[in-house]
Amino acid sequence: MIDVIKGWFEKHFSDPQAIILISILILGAILVLYWGHVLTPVLAGIVIAYVLEGLVCRLQHLGLPRFLAFLISYALFITALSLILFGLVPLVISQVTQLITDFPKILDKVQQLILTIPDRYSVFADREIEKMLGSFSTELVSVGQKLVSVSLSSAVNVFTVMVYLVVVPLLVFFLLKDKAEILDWFRRFLPEDRGLAYSVWKEVDVKMGNYIRGKLLEVVIVGVATFIPLKFMGMNYAATMSLLVGLSVIIPYVGAVAVTIPVAMIAWFQWGATSDFVYLMAAYLLVQFLDGNILVPLLFSEVVNMHPAAIIIAVLFFGGLWGVWGVFFAIPLATLVQAVINSWPSIQKTA
Repeated sequence: MIDVIKGWFEKHFSDPQAIILISILILGAILVLYWGHVLTPVLAGIVIAYVLEGLVCRLQHLGLPRFLAFLISYALFITALSLILFGLVPLVISQVTQLITDFPKILDKVQQLILTIPDRYSVFADREIEKMLGSFSTELVSVGQKLVSVSLSSAVNVFTVMVYLVVVPLLVFFLLKDKAEILDWFRRFLPEDRGLAYSVWKEVDVKMGNYIRGKLLEVVIVGVATFIPLKFMGMNYAATMSLLVGLSVIIPYVGAVAVTIPVAMIAWFQWGATSDFVYLMAAYLLVQFLDGNILVPLLFSEVVNMHPAAIIIAVLFFGGLWGVWGVFFAIPLATLVQAVINSWPSIQKTA
């Protein structure tokens, strides 16, 4: 048994390049796992700067100097951030507050619907309906307690959010402006013989950058495309629902199914089984169809080449490790794992 393990280890880890690569990956994983909560603003700044770097490079290809391309990209980032903070956030907060206010009315409609079940379906007895209402009320109490706890924790974290709103834009400014100097400084701590690590990063850089930028663009397009019909038909909480639909594209396959439930429920509570409900759901499903069959292939046709089962496993695994950030970066991280496997010396020799 020991000889088998020794032979496997010598086959896969005898190359110094492989040792350097695995050491870099382990160090990065340790930093994120144990100091990720402390480094959150730094990681957020790195991600935003990484996304904006794509725009800077495109502007440079058009003939603009690096500094001017940086100024234009950063100005667009600050403009978008201001629109979100002073336009979208207050609107969503107002609609969420209204939703909490209307919650008793929604509860009353649900209870009335449950009480009509014995008349429609004789299989259910009155005693079973009472049990159903009792369990439903218990669940609502727990949901209310969670909403209160979330509100209190949000109030406590307001100061932290304000600090991040100052620190992150500053970090983005310097990371984007002094990119070359920062990368040269980091290279001083890396071994000179790092060809394997560089080849892996080169492959991941293209796929990860295109994926993150494409995914952010998809969030905006799907959110706006959903908001237009919802607002046109006068649906309550249109901005909040559109934001949820836009963010749902971050989670492949599962997100679209999960967000359909609150959209359908709120539309049903507002209109009931009427033609307005049917028209709205048809418009919503049309947006989902266009996203899955036109927008996603257009944005990600050459970015991700993985089996759907592998994508779902990556979402579950990295989401369990790092929550929302893990879900967002599940596919880029899976792409990193795929690139490492494809570039590993022992695998290339046997291929």
